[in-house]
Amino acid sequence: MPKIADARILIVATDGFEDSELLEPRRILLERGADVTLASLKTGEIKGDKGATIAAEIAIEQVDDGDYDALLLPGGTKNPDKLRMNETVVGTVRTFVKSGRPVGAICHGPWLLAEADVLEGRTVTSWPSIRTDLRNAGAEVVDREAVTDGNLVTSRKPEDIPAFAEAFIALVEKADAPLATA
Repeated sequence: MPKIADARILIVATDGFEDSELLEPRRILLERGADVTLASLKTGEIKGDKGATIAAEIAIEQVDDGDYDALLLPGGTKNPDKLRMNETVVGTVRTFVKSGRPVGAICHGPWLLAEADVLEGRTVTSWPSIRTDLRNAGAEVVDREAVTDGNLVTSRKPEDIPAFAEAFIALVEKADAPLATA
């Protein structure tokens, strides 16, 4: 069984991310020893919707998704809305889900799962305003802190971050897919 300290995690975000939904899970993963990489539409600083800034280390076009064991998608209304318009981002999400590797999405992040057309028959949760979109994409939507269905973990809001992070870590640690090679 892989350990989170051996995992390489890709986070994809852009301007308008919900500050805590990117920064807090990232902090938890780093504290547990995971190798975390932040990708965006371009390298350099991205800004959260409440003013936090963080540097994206790699542009999504340069990401080799085979280098990563799991994918994390923070929310915020603007962040996933911008990202779902980028074919590379949507293709990356689809590739991770279809490969069986763990994918975590919180708040508005599951919009990217709907855009990647990977929700048919899945049980998920999200921020209330996008639940109709998720149902229209074929998901069963429930209202719980964190929902794990196969290789997906979804969550609703910033207050759910502790449950979301623990569910995501548990999923990474029980993943059947081999860990990425450096």
